Amino acid sequence: MKLKLILLILFFGLGFIQAQTDESRLGTEITLTEKTKISDILAQPDSYLDKTVLVEGEVLDVCPMMGCWLELKSDAGDEKLKVKVKDGEIVFPIDAIGSTALVEGKVYNIELTQEEAIKHFQHVAEEKGEDFDPSTITGQMTIYQIEGLGAEIYNKES
Repeated sequence: MKLKLILLILFFGLGFIQAQTDESRLGTEITLTEKTKISDILAQPDSYLDKTVLVEGEVLDVCPMMGCWLELKSDAGDEKLKVKVKDGEIVFPIDAIGSTALVEGKVYNIELTQEEAIKHFQHVAEEKGEDFDPSTITGQMTIYQIEGLGAEIYNKES
């Protein structure tokens, strides 16, 4: 009897572990079914402002400090799109890099002066432990991001 109980616990325990490693659901439940290509958003970002979208892509990077953002690879070229969440509301795991993420959220923009842009990219570089050359920022800029509401992260395939 004890052996059956141990095997039953082991079976369900392994199933739970498998479910946890195959997919992570974060934030609110995803409600949209139609995906928007990241390349479409980046090609005409103003037409997506304040709209809730569902995007999918490879996770290229995750905030190493608080897990408050991740970058998704576009379906075209070397483009990427940042998904930002309120600190602590969702924590993207650093080991999500290389995985596929399905994210629902609202597209928004940030208007930055040259000085603000330098501070922003300096901060991002510090988070990543990278060097930053302020001379690469030559004027004001607009950054487009997604305010993440819900996400599903699928582990890398072996």
